[in-house]
Amino acid sequence: MSRLTVTDLRRKKAENDKIVMITAYDATMARLVDASADMVLVGDSLGMVVQGHQDTLPVTLDHMVYHCQAVHRGLSHAHLVGDLPFGSYQTSPAQAVDSATRLVKEGFAQSVKLEGGVSMAPAIEAIVRCGVPVVGHIGLTPQSVHAMGGFRVQGRTEDGADAIVQDALAVEAAGAFCVVLEGIPTEVSERIAEVLTIPTIGIGAGPHCDGQVLVCNDILGFDLGFRPTFVKRFAALETAIKGAFGTYADEVRSGAFPAEEHTFHMASAPRKVANLY
Repeated sequence: MSRLTVTDLRRKKAENDKIVMITAYDATMARLVDASADMVLVGDSLGMVVQGHQDTLPVTLDHMVYHCQAVHRGLSHAHLVGDLPFGSYQTSPAQAVDSATRLVKEGFAQSVKLEGGVSMAPAIEAIVRCGVPVVGHIGLTPQSVHAMGGFRVQGRTEDGADAIVQDALAVEAAGAFCVVLEGIPTEVSERIAEVLTIPTIGIGAGPHCDGQVLVCNDILGFDLGFRPTFVKRFAALETAIKGAFGTYADEVRSGAFPAEEHTFHMASAPRKVANLY
C-alpha cells in the first residue's frame, strides 16, 4: 500500500470527499490509526499531550524529528505531516527552510505544517520553492498563546473574521496545499472553504471544512477531565485503562500473576545441586 500524496488530498476536495486527519505521536498509535486516516499529523501538541507542559512552546525541532520518525514507522497508507515547532521558522524564511528540510530528511515527513497567515507567507513560499509541501494553520494558533491571551476562539467580530479570511488567502497564494482552521466560528470557516481551492481541515471550526482533525488521545478518551467543546470522545478508554492497570497490580500482589500459562520451563528437569557441606 502506498502513502497518500498531496495530489490525492487535493483531489478529495475537488470530489467533495471529506479528509480525515488524526494527530498521533508514536509508532503504535500510528499503526492503529493508519487504516482510518488520510493524514496523520505529528503535532507539537505533544508538548502538552506527551510531555505534560501547559502549552506547545517548549517543544524543539529535535523532539519533532524524533516523533516523526516513530510515527513514520507505523504508517503505510496515511500522509505524514510534521509540525514545525515554535522558534524553528519565525526568524527568517531561510530558518524555515532549514527546519522543514530536517523534518523531511530526518523525520520522513511528507509535508510540514506551520502557524500563521499573512506574516508567514514568505516562509511558506521559501519552503515550497524547495519542494517541500506545506500545510498552513490559521485562526487559533497555539504557538501564539501568550499574544492571544490564552486559547481563545478567534474571528468572532467582522474585523477579526476578515483578518482570518485574508490569512487563508495569503496561505494559499504562498503555495500551501492545505490549511488547518482552528478555533474559529463556523460562519468564518464556511466562507474560507468557499473561497479557497485548497482543502481546509477544521478543529473547533464547524462542519463546513473539507476535513477534520482531532488528537488521538482525545478521540479515545484517555483524559476524561479534558473537556474542550470542540472534542467529541468516540471512546472512554481512561476508565478501561485504569481498570486494567488496577487488575494487574492486584494480581501481582496476590500472586495470581504470572500463572502457569505465563511461565517457561527447562527442556529437562534441573540437576540437583550437591550439598557442599
